[in-house]
Amino acid sequence: MRIRILGVNIDAVTRKEARAAAAGFLAGASGRLIVTPNPEMLVLARRDAEFKSVLNKADLAIPDGVGLLWAARRAGTPLPERVTGTDLMQDIVALAAASGKSVFLLGGQNGEEALAAAVLRERHPGLKIGSAPGGMVSRRPDGRWAADPVSVGRLRTFAPDILFAAFGHGKQEKWLADNLDGLPTVRLAMGVGGAFNFVAGRARRSPDWMRRLGLEWLWRLIREPRRWRRIFDAVVVFPFLLITEKN
Repeated sequence: MRIRILGVNIDAVTRKEARAAAAGFLAGASGRLIVTPNPEMLVLARRDAEFKSVLNKADLAIPDGVGLLWAARRAGTPLPERVTGTDLMQDIVALAAASGKSVFLLGGQNGEEALAAAVLRERHPGLKIGSAPGGMVSRRPDGRWAADPVSVGRLRTFAPDILFAAFGHGKQEKWLADNLDGLPTVRLAMGVGGAFNFVAGRARRSPDWMRRLGLEWLWRLIREPRRWRRIFDAVVVFPFLLITEKN
């Protein structure tokens, strides 16, 4: 079942169901896109029609944010649970390791993609995994989104089954939507934001009790005060939009 929050489609799935959907995508014949909407992304989509369109055309949109659960309950269409992009990414990597599928990490900063690949390779011996920095992501004159050609060349040479892109919310989804059809081996693609940092151990996730109480935003604000604007969008602008506007 799909619901709509601020005009964006959200799949009412559990983590187990999202993992099963990913397994189905890997067995398919064409590339599929997974997105990870959270309150911050829905606020961005409100201002960016192209981004909103990409989110709504995705094959699976997991509810990555307690704010979405609150919004869904308020609308009378509750979501079963929060499914984070970081958790689903690691579930998909485990699927890849078990089925002999290959994985590529594209993007990140300061070598975090290579560190994350090393961690996953150690965690899943035999996993076929490659990585490359994303470089600058920008719109080409023809209107399509492009990343660093050297990194994209490494991606094409590796020819993975699974692609995780970390260019930041908005750009990563637009790039994937524009380029997935030109990556014939990729069966599943997903934008993962800062997940490489978490997997590499460069960033710590909030404690479980804070996640249960919906206080992950406070943890991020304390540890990364430069994110204040994005956190403001998630904890102030998002509920304001829900209260004052119709979906």
